[in-house]
Amino acid sequence: MTFLTLDRVSHYYFSKKNYTKTLDNISFSVKEGEIVTLLGPDGCGKSTILSIIAGIIKQTTGDVLIQQQPINKSESSIGYMLKQDSLFPWKTIIDNVLIGPKIGKNQTEAIIGEASHLLKEAGLINVTHLYPISLSNGMRQRVALIRTLITDPKIILLDEPFSILDYQTKVKLEDLMLRFLKMYNKTTILVTHDIGEAIAMSDRIILMDANTRSIEKTFEVPLELRDEAPFSVRKHPKYQLLFEKIWEELEVNMSKAKIVGQLNEA
Repeated sequence: MTFLTLDRVSHYYFSKKNYTKTLDNISFSVKEGEIVTLLGPDGCGKSTILSIIAGIIKQTTGDVLIQQQPINKSESSIGYMLKQDSLFPWKTIIDNVLIGPKIGKNQTEAIIGEASHLLKEAGLINVTHLYPISLSNGMRQRVALIRTLITDPKIILLDEPFSILDYQTKVKLEDLMLRFLKMYNKTTILVTHDIGEAIAMSDRIILMDANTRSIEKTFEVPLELRDEAPFSVRKHPKYQLLFEKIWEELEVNMSKAKIVGQLNEA
């Protein structure tokens, strides 16, 4: 069942004498429980799409629907996880995790129990009463993930959540995050520059064009890869085949952008 729909979405920033196009005619849909990645270089509009879905900014044209309802009328909650964990340094780990339920006046015993369960699953049960400064970057991102999940959002937006981590920590967090997302059947949109991360985490990959700010191509991740943990995916023969296809498309995309840039400078 289709959960999220973007239909001919464009976005422009206007000044008194000019305008800047950040998105042009974006259309795609996401099924309930599906994990879709927006992949592409800087400036192609990936994060702008997340901001529109989250309701932070409004698209200039087009429609964004969640369960067939405009996002401003939908009752579906949205979780948004950024590259920086944004934990409150003066609050303990458990208090950071429970900040959403507390603000929403929904901090029940059941919610507190679920928070403890998730922290245990993430290997953080022994640090619940410490402060963020005591934790590594990888541990802090695990806390940020649990803080996002504990509010039970219907859709989760992930904006480069692994970008500040070293490779080993990143792959371990990918494994944990994917396990949680599938366990709770979360509809998810991930933004990344990393082809390997996109393949390891996704059901489908949408490649963005930095020149046109539109969708260049869509790749279906083979079922054999979707059933594997991200670490194992990278060792699968079909991983390399898909990696090479996406790499070639990105190379063509970047070459076009370079030519256009040269023409604009001429």
